[in-house]
This record gives sequence, structure tokens and C-alpha cells, in this order.
Amino acid sequence: MSHDFRVVFQHGGQVAAACYSSPVYPQRSFKFSCRREENRRSNLRIREQYSCIHRVCVCVQSCHATKPGMLNVHLVPHTHDDVGWLKTVDQYFYGDRNDIQHAGVQYILDSVVDQLLKNPDRRFIYVETAFFYRWWKSQSSSMQQTVKQLVNEGRLEFVNGGWCMSDEAATHYSAVIDQMTIGLRFLNETFGACGHPRVAWHIDPFGHAREHASMFAQMGFDGFFFGRLDYQDRARRMRNKEQELLWRASDSLTPPVADLFTGILPNGYNPPEGFCWDQLCSDPPIRDDPDLEDYNVDDVVGRFLVIANSQSTVYKTNHIIMTMGSDFQYENANLWYKNLDKLIHYVNARQANGSKVNVLYSTPSCYLQELHRANLTWPLKTDDFFPYADDAHDFWTGYFTSRPALKRYERISNSNLQTCNQLEVFGGPASRKGPFGEGESQTMKKAMAVAQHHDAVSGTEKQHVANDYARKLANGWQHCQVLVSNSLAALSGLSAERIYCDNLNVSVCPLTESSKKFSVNVYNPLARPVTWPVRLPVNGTAYSVSDASGKAVDCQVVHVSQATHEVRRQRGFAVNELVFQVQAPPLGYTTYTVALIQDGPPPAPAQQRAPPVIQNKFLQVTFDPETGLISSLNNQETKQIIKLTQNFYWYNASAGNNVESRQPSGAYIFRPNSSTPFIISRTAKTEIIKTSVVQEVRQWFAPWVSQVVRLYADSRALELEWTVGPVPIDDSLGKEVITRLDTSIKTSEYFYTDSNGREVLQRKKDFRPTWNLKQSEPIAGNYYPINSRAYIKDDVDQLTVVTDRSQGGGSIQNGSLEIMLHRRLLHDDFRGVGEPLNEISGIFPDGLVVRGRLLLTLDPPQTAADTHRPLAEGMVLQPLLTFTDGDLKPNTQLEFSGLLAALPPAVHLLTLSQWDEDSVLLRLEHQYQSSESKVSSQPVTVNLQKLFSTLEVLGVAELNLSANQWKDEMKRFDWTPEKGEKPLLKTFQDPSTWEVTLRPMEIRTFLLKVNLR
Repeated sequence: MSHDFRVVFQHGGQVAAACYSSPVYPQRSFKFSCRREENRRSNLRIREQYSCIHRVCVCVQSCHATKPGMLNVHLVPHTHDDVGWLKTVDQYFYGDRNDIQHAGVQYILDSVVDQLLKNPDRRFIYVETAFFYRWWKSQSSSMQQTVKQLVNEGRLEFVNGGWCMSDEAATHYSAVIDQMTIGLRFLNETFGACGHPRVAWHIDPFGHAREHASMFAQMGFDGFFFGRLDYQDRARRMRNKEQELLWRASDSLTPPVADLFTGILPNGYNPPEGFCWDQLCSDPPIRDDPDLEDYNVDDVVGRFLVIANSQSTVYKTNHIIMTMGSDFQYENANLWYKNLDKLIHYVNARQANGSKVNVLYSTPSCYLQELHRANLTWPLKTDDFFPYADDAHDFWTGYFTSRPALKRYERISNSNLQTCNQLEVFGGPASRKGPFGEGESQTMKKAMAVAQHHDAVSGTEKQHVANDYARKLANGWQHCQVLVSNSLAALSGLSAERIYCDNLNVSVCPLTESSKKFSVNVYNPLARPVTWPVRLPVNGTAYSVSDASGKAVDCQVVHVSQATHEVRRQRGFAVNELVFQVQAPPLGYTTYTVALIQDGPPPAPAQQRAPPVIQNKFLQVTFDPETGLISSLNNQETKQIIKLTQNFYWYNASAGNNVESRQPSGAYIFRPNSSTPFIISRTAKTEIIKTSVVQEVRQWFAPWVSQVVRLYADSRALELEWTVGPVPIDDSLGKEVITRLDTSIKTSEYFYTDSNGREVLQRKKDFRPTWNLKQSEPIAGNYYPINSRAYIKDDVDQLTVVTDRSQGGGSIQNGSLEIMLHRRLLHDDFRGVGEPLNEISGIFPDGLVVRGRLLLTLDPPQTAADTHRPLAEGMVLQPLLTFTDGDLKPNTQLEFSGLLAALPPAVHLLTLSQWDEDSVLLRLEHQYQSSESKVSSQPVTVNLQKLFSTLEVLGVAELNLSANQWKDEMKRFDWTPEKGEKPLLKTFQDPSTWEVTLRPMEIRTFLLKVNLR
């Protein structure tokens, strides 16, 4: 039951409760600074009514009475509404393009509300707030009141509550938290506590990440239900009655902070066979007129009792759940409810003749309440549910990499959104309305939220839908650009036009290509200073660069590579790149001025030979002069050296025409024809460029594969910038392209991958921690999602690879790590998308070209996290460059930091976002695990009042992770593991009102009442 906000009383099988709700939040104590009494007492706790309108409602959670001594079957009417898949979000909502798929979400909600009103016993759950928000906006005030009543009475229940049901393999934790926050905030502001979901519901994602469970626990969910898990794992759990369990989702957070009760649904998320009564189904309705020839009540009841009793044998209690619905069902809800009413009536009528089965309308939270009341112990799980296979040769590990360009664009968009959010706070009202017009961040927030959907960033949608996700992100960024320009104008005093160059990765920026003098504003969204390499397309051969203090900065001009010429396809015409390092302050910007000195002869041509070595003071990289490939990596600080070779290969994708299985590779499934990949070239043509700023070896493997091995002067990481595509298919073979790093590290079949960009999990080849794996796909069955990093190590050396997007990878041989970069396939994999993953575009009609970066570090294992944690953080949140043509006007403020001082190395500022007119949402995160760093895996204290340079913090209140409950009022069900005692929630005292302490892997969320200084 939803127990944190209720005063509970029992009557007639119903649980009713008084609850407070408000359009924003209930009455709340804020902590405030009192300047007049600062010497005597720096802080006072006073009572403030936070919302303008404070209203009281009554929530009645009408869980139907269950019967002890009977098998209680909880029927959960639901619809699963993908926020884009075969059709775009808009097409799904309106019911457009039914030639692709018959689905119209607006009609589902219309029909469900109508049918709920006809019988107070009926229940329905809804999940995807992105759709519900659209529907709600178009309803009359009387209909809105009607729906509020249904919610208050527990007849319509929201579960999960995020903007979408996010993917779990390809999403970054920061974007997942954001999309949950936006959805749950809408429910909070619309329905108050009565609309607060108690259950997380991920019935369709294709494997489940431990970090997601940890986040859901910290968001206050009592439990989590999902539909998909590996077929071998399910078989074992069914035998042992372990389909309901306690998931301990963090090695660092003290139990039960990240403990989450988890239930695996019996039929994925579909109804039992023979009991689908939607207009999309063909199962016979219940025909209950005994005078008619085709009367079938006895048959239906008999079949149902067999199914119910069978299901009860693989679950632990006398309560079982059945999901009555599926994809886009209930458009004609009368069909479902009329038959469900009859099913409940006729099955329960058998109790008079001794039947021990009781059927009821229910919801996931009502079902969970009964499991909690059973007061049992539950098996404990500490790993994750990857990879997922639904048959021996059907591993869903291809989507870890599918649509790599979209995956990168989503990650860039996240970085841009965080910058947009921060500058909205620092710029104040002037950011939303200023010299460049009206700007806002909401469009971008919603576009990013939709992109987290499990058929969006996952890459498992149709091509036209992928295009739509990208278009939405681009549109959101256009709105944010206005806001960013306004904010920077307000902060700098410069209202000249700002130019955004979103194609710098392929050396395209019309301003820098043509201008003789321009300035570069570098905004850093991290709460620590950063050094960052800037590469600008230019046509001159000599430039001067000066920083904000007028000091000359070392810069070099290098020629644009042939690979870049080819990939940019007439979008730009620069022949050179200007390269220099910038240093930007924390949560702030600095300005560099660039001036053309010489248009003369081009820079010296690169040496056309394999170089023996490139190096800086931190790293040395050697190359084999015969092959042109890397041969070793040396950390010159720690005196470590490993053998390292790196090359590109492709697996031939199965076309599904072999004896073992008809399963082909597709958007979801990775299934190579052979365990041995084809090498693209044993040698690379190379050219070397050595300057004071950067040294790089440009490698050419084939017309469709090239790479730059790059080492900047001040970098502790080696950069591999790869370019792959168009993947050739003229041989009629689908290809899965990988890069593989082979080292001398003795890995003993172990390797490590991150979970959604946070905690790292140990992996082992051909092994699962919770069951004895029968391996049938030696490559695909050893692939795992890599969100931001993966590494291999032994006692002495750790090689870490930081990625710029989510990708799939594995360690198939000892000492090796492979990462899939690109996929081009010629067959659909029969999982519903109905088209092969064969990406083309207007710019690339012959096949998509993808470019990306991997960063490599070599460290002793005990100190490796001190390098890879900030490195990965910097890859996710990158500096934003904006350009201004010509001279800057005098008195322009060339530098700004929103912080009084950089945060300690262990602390990451995860969120800084405008909440309402005078408050901001702040999340601070300890970004280290409990045992990975001697220096940084320690508690750290931050003073909230001494944090910002331009914000006066007047009040603070702590929230849960999703910012929809006050932290001290968040209460969850407690659960007992089978082994060990029930963990008691440990609370830590902060040093003072304003000083907050962060422990390893802890994220703390605050609502700050602020004044702009």
C-alpha cells in the first residue's frame, strides 16, 4: 500500500486514507538563513507554506479484499504504450498511420476513463506520462475533475510515472533521473500525493540494469516489476520459486538504501493464453447465455483455473498477478471490461462449490501490499539481468550498439541540456527573455525524456521514428540556444550574435572557416576546472590565440585528414584545423580570442611512415613499423608498460539460414555466423603529425575504416578517434564492426563494465553469478552494455576504456577487450520492428558513416578510478563552445564561474536546474564507489551556502532522488532477505544545517530557495 502519506483505517476490505496534496508540494519546513542573528545562530528552522495554494484531498486506495486460505488472483488491466517504436510519438498519440500499426493512445485513455466510471470495482494502471500529459491538456475541466476523483479513489493508478519507460542498457543515469523527475513532477502537481506511484514497472525493456534498481529504490518505490529475463534464469527461478526477490543494487550504499523488492511477471506483460479480449485479439469472448448453443462459461472458467493453479506453483505466496493487456490495448475498453467482469463473477461463483480461487481487480501496488503482508523472506540478488536471451541463439545484445549515431547524439544532447539548465539559473529571468528572443529549456527536457524510451536510444525503432527522435532533440536544442545566448549576454555584457557549430567533430564551422578574427566562449558544465582540446576548422596557416587575460596560448595548425574530407561531404571547406588547449573555470566560462596571422603556404605535410613513438610527460605509445599498429602503451609516471595492439574487425551477421537456428542478427539480436571475426586489414597506412599541442598518428585501414591515435600535451589519456562507414554490403553480407584491444594483461576471463554510467560490475566469460549457464552463443552471449567505461586488469595493470556513447562489448579472449562500433544488417530479427538495421540518410545515401572517440588509460588498479572517474564525467558533460565574430567590445566580462570554489574531486554536481521562480533543484553526487580509491572513496562535506558565487541560498529542503517527496518523509516497505537479517535504515547526521555530507555513490537532492545576487 502507499503508506508514507496516509493515516490508515480499515473498513469493508478497503484501505482509505487522508492525504495532503498541493499543486506543487505540501506544507514544508525550510531551513533559512537569518542574517540579523548570524553571529548568535547562523540558521533557523521556520515553517513556510511552499505552495501558493494548499489544498487537502482524500485518497482512498481501494484495494479489494483478498481471502486468506485461497489463491488470490490479482488481475491488472493495463496498456503498454511505447513512446515511439513503429510509429512516432505523435502518430501513436493521435492514432495516425494505422497502416503501420493500429494504435491511438488518446482513444485508449478516453475509453478507459469511460469504462472505469461504469463500475467502481474496475481498476486500471497507466505508465507513460508523456502520453498522459498530452491527453490531460486537451481535457475539459469537468473531465479533469472526474479523472482526479478516479485517482483519489484508487481506481486509476499511476505506476512508474516517468515521462517514458526508459531503456536500461543504453541510458545514462543522469538522463534517467531527469526523465523520471519530469514525469513524476507532473503527476505530483496534477494529482498530489494520490497520484504518487509506489511501484516501478519496466515490463518491456530487454534486460535490467542494477543501477536502475538502485535509482528506483532511492526514488522511494516499494517494488519493481518487469517482464523479460533470460530464459535459462527464468526456468531456474520457476523451479525454485524465486521469481520474486530482493535486489541489493549497490555495493556502496548501506542496505536497505538501494534494496528493491523485484517481481518477475508470469507472461512477460501479456494476458494468459486464451484470455485476451482486446479488439486486436481473436480469443473468444465469454458467452454466458445458457440458452445459446455456443455457451462457454464452464470452458473459460475451467481453463482459467488450470492456468491460475499452474502459475501458483512457481510463486511463493497465495497471491499471483496476471497482466490483462498488452501493446496499445484498451482502445475499446468495453471489450476488456465486459469480459473481465464476467470472468471475476463466474470464477468466484465456483467458491460455493469448494473452489479455492479468488479473482479480483487489482493493481501492482495492491498486489505488492499482499506480498509484504505475507512477511516472508526473499532470495537476494546482487548482480544484474544482462545479457537477456529468449532462446538458445537469441541474445538481445545487438541493441547495445544499434544506431550508434543516434546514441551519440542523445549523449551530446544531454550535455547541452545540462549546460542549458545551468545557464538558465545563472542568467536568471534575462535568460528566458533577452536580446535573442524568448528561450526555454522545457522543449529540450521533454525531447531528452522521450529519447530515454526503450525503443529510442536503444536503436530498436523504425528508421523514420529514429529520425523523429533526432529532430525532436535538434528542435529542443534550438530553443535552448536562445536561452544560452541570452544568459551569456547577461553574464558577459556582450549582446553580439553567438554562433553554434554543432559539426565540429567533422571540421565544419562556417564562422571559423572564413573569419579573420573571432572569439570562442568556452562554457564548462562541470564543478571543477577543465583542460580541453579545441579543434577548429580554418583556412589560414598561422593564427594567434590569447586567453581571457590576454596571455598568448600555444596553438598549432594541422591539415584536415582525408577521412574528415570524405565524411563531411561538402558541408564545410576548411583545409586546416587550428588546435589549442583551453582551460575553463568550474560551472562557468572563459573567452579566447583568435586572430589570423597568415594565409600563406599550407602546414608541412605529415610524415608518411609508421612512427616508432608518440609521447607526452604522462604516456608513451609505440607503433610497429611493419604494420603501423599500436604495439605498446607506457605510463611514464608509474613506470607501467603493457603490450597493446588494436585493430578493427567485423562479424558476419547471421541471415538466419543455418541448421542450429533461423534467428538472424537485427536491431535487437546480435548473432554472428562465426566466433572468429574477419580482420579488415592487418596493416594500416599511416601518417604522423607532431606539434607542441598534439601528436597524432592517422591510420587508414580501408576506404570505410580509419582512425586517429591522438595524444594531447597535457593528457593522461590516449584518444582513439575512429571513423567507420559506409559499411560495404555489396557482398550481401551484414556486418557487425568491432575494435579489439589485445594486451599482455592477465585477466583470467574477468572484465568490468559500468552500469548506466555509475557503479562498475565484474563480468566473467561464459558465466552468470546466479545460475549455471549453458552457453550457446560464445560471442553474443558474452556481450554486455558499456555506458561510459569498461576495463580489464590484473594485480599490476588496469587498462580502462572510456566511451563517448553506449556500446556493447566483451572480453572473449584473456587480455582482450572488444567494443562494437557500428552495425549494418540486411535482415529483420523478427522482434516486431519489421525492417533491417540498414541506416542511410540524405548525406549518406550509400550507408551511414559514424565517428566516435575512445579514451584509454593505463594505471595501477588501486588508483585507476582516480583517473577514469573524472575522465568519464568529462566525456559526458563536455564544454560548450560558442563563437562571436570580430572584436569584442570593451568591458566585456571574459570570465565567469558560478561557484565560489571548485567542488572536491569526489563530488559531482549532477543537476542545477530552475524549479520555479525563486527556487532551484540541486543534486550533488559522490562519484566514487566505496573501495575504489584510497583518496576519494571517503565521505566529503559541502557547504550549500558557500557554493554559488551569484546565488544567495536562503532556504534548503532535501528531497528524494526523483524530487517528488521530502526525503525525511520517504518511507518504503522493508523486506527480509533469506540469508542474513533484515537491514535497518541507518541515518547519518550532517555537521550542520548547511553542511551536507556525501558518502560513496550517494546522490543527494535539494530544493534551494535562492536570490540572484
